[in-house]
Amino acid sequence: MAKTAQSPRQTARVIPLRKGTTIEMTRLACPDQQQALLISESFGLPVLDGDGIRDLHERLIVETAASLQDGLGERAMQIHLQRIVGAYVGSAHGAGQFYSRAVTEARDATAKSACDARDEDVDGPVGFDGPAQRKREFAADMGVQAHALLMAAEGAVTAYEQVIGERWKPFERAAETTGPSVDRKAAAVQMAAFG
Repeated sequence: MAKTAQSPRQTARVIPLRKGTTIEMTRLACPDQQQALLISESFGLPVLDGDGIRDLHERLIVETAASLQDGLGERAMQIHLQRIVGAYVGSAHGAGQFYSRAVTEARDATAKSACDARDEDVDGPVGFDGPAQRKREFAADMGVQAHALLMAAEGAVTAYEQVIGERWKPFERAAETTGPSVDRKAAAVQMAAFG
């Protein structure tokens, strides 16, 4: 029986990247200007100056970069601003996801309260809001907050492009290795000792 010679090839190791949160993902999660205005008007909440929030944060980042210009090199400035903008985008995205969950809970509670056969979902005593109304109001508050944070993130993204000269994109780091951990390797060696 002849043995075939195996070539000592090494297989290439593919390292998957952990995707960061983009501004586009954040825009999908948060209410836009029109929806935020509708929420504010429907629930009697303050109408936000979204353009003002965006412009203020854009100026804030640009002025911060200008003050650091002498102390940071070009690459250091890019890394610093990349992290700052990433924090703004991440915060807005998290608020947008929280808003989406609050809207889902408000819809569920409202649908349940519309069913006359359910006693546990009826409105509270006269003068007090029922659970469905409280959930709707909470979702509205979260929508206005998510919109405000989206405007701040958009201002930061615009400033990044203005200062660095290229479009901001989230940092993508290599995902943790999915190979066997040291504990698993040690366990395999120990089990092999038993025969």
